[in-house]
Amino acid sequence: VQLVESGGGFVPAGGSLRLSCSTSGLTFSRNVMGWYRPAPGKQRDLVTTITSGGRTTYGNAVKGRSTISRDDDKKTVGLQMTSLKPEDTAVYYCKAELDSDYRDYDNDKDDYDYWGQGTQVTVSS
Repeated sequence: VQLVESGGGFVPAGGSLRLSCSTSGLTFSRNVMGWYRPAPGKQRDLVTTITSGGRTTYGNAVKGRSTISRDDDKKTVGLQMTSLKPEDTAVYYCKAELDSDYRDYDNDKDDYDYWGQGTQVTVSS
């Protein structure tokens, strides 16, 4: 299984950026896909997730400024971020976990989290 993030870079405050996560080796459509970043006291804090059915959740820090999307045919998940702030500077990680709708809790193989290596986003003030 591989998750590869892309799209990070330098952006001025107030700008926009789109991140993408390409995957291989998993049944993408059955996974909850998410974006995470480090936060004070947390190794990786929730940015946003999207379930296999398209239900989304957003962390308070990015709510209203970010949109997650998924393309099950291309096995990718995207993150559009707008009105970026210097405090959004971080390494952004993509995560995949099997959606509970498809999970067999008696099967240890269904209990997984897969992570990408991350992509750096730097917002200048």
